[in-house]
Amino acid sequence: MKILNAGCPRADGFYMPAEYAPHKGTIIIWPKRPGSWIYGARRAREAFAEVICAIAESEQAYVLAEADVIDNARSVVEAVRKQKNYQENFPVKYIQMESDDAWARDVGPTFVKNEDGAVRGIDWCFNAWGGKVDGLYADWTKDDRVAALFCNKAGYDMYDAHPFVLEGGAIHTDGEKTVIVTESCLLSKGRNPELSKSEIEQKLKDYLGAEKIIWIPYGIYNDETNEHVDNVCAFTSPGHVVLAWTDDMDDPQYQMSSADLEILENETDARGRKIEVHKVYIPKNPVCITEYELSGFTFEEGEDEREAGERLAASYVNFYITNGGVLIPQFGDVMDEPALKAIGSLFEGRKVYPIYARDIIVGGGNIHCITQQIPQ
Repeated sequence: MKILNAGCPRADGFYMPAEYAPHKGTIIIWPKRPGSWIYGARRAREAFAEVICAIAESEQAYVLAEADVIDNARSVVEAVRKQKNYQENFPVKYIQMESDDAWARDVGPTFVKNEDGAVRGIDWCFNAWGGKVDGLYADWTKDDRVAALFCNKAGYDMYDAHPFVLEGGAIHTDGEKTVIVTESCLLSKGRNPELSKSEIEQKLKDYLGAEKIIWIPYGIYNDETNEHVDNVCAFTSPGHVVLAWTDDMDDPQYQMSSADLEILENETDARGRKIEVHKVYIPKNPVCITEYELSGFTFEEGEDEREAGERLAASYVNFYITNGGVLIPQFGDVMDEPALKAIGSLFEGRKVYPIYARDIIVGGGNIHCITQQIPQ
């Protein structure tokens, strides 16, 4: 691995491809942290394994796990493979690696490529979604090393973007030089307070090879990442996005999504196309953490704690696209089936995988948050 401290991806002819472009594979980190995953992460690991098996039907899955749980990862994934009747000899590679938690989208490398097909990683500075201002845990040293360690093990040259703070869930691209972000996240005081909005935008353009940054105001209500864009809005093809939506004017999400919609409907992408917005309704009944679930956490000093009845940031927009399918979160809500149909219709030719995601969202994220793609 070569660490590229000079230059930047844009100047070198590299750009961030779309998630719906062909992948080489997907990175997932096996869950372990007792402050995120309740009751020894048993149910969460089954959900992660289901995601891994769905991914491995059409591309390589790279499972990063600490030494004391790597055998557990192998056994749980194999059990789910058999239960779901997936083929044997799945392309799943297990890599021993330390981390503080299991959010591969945010701590793994963001990959960029050039027109010749060369792929490089970007190692952003990770500070647990807000550092000392409003970060979710006190020590994120291991997480901040994951991107560089993976690039080293996998043989990818890497741009070191430190000290610029960014997470993979905070950006979404059409693969044609347009990137969508939320102001609530990227302008939060715990990330890059010394930089202006225009300076942050220039950093994104330089590192992601972007020509147009679309800033929408908000993400999903009560999203503890300061409202990552990948939970509220995502490209499904050039010129087309999905937006998390509700018609309930008494729901705080209504005003937030309405403000986002107003921006999107009056925007164009980097190629001058009007943005077409496809609304995807959030669960009808708010997904809230229960007293039983809360009792399953073991929080350490400095870690963000939760309260029983707290609303979780449930959204169907936090889906993940593989080469052969689209993995869509489900919450046991009446809007589950409409979400499958709405999102699935935008990915013709891809298999739809409904994934029960409550055991992931209780940990603070969703399907997209636990996956990081490697482009082909």
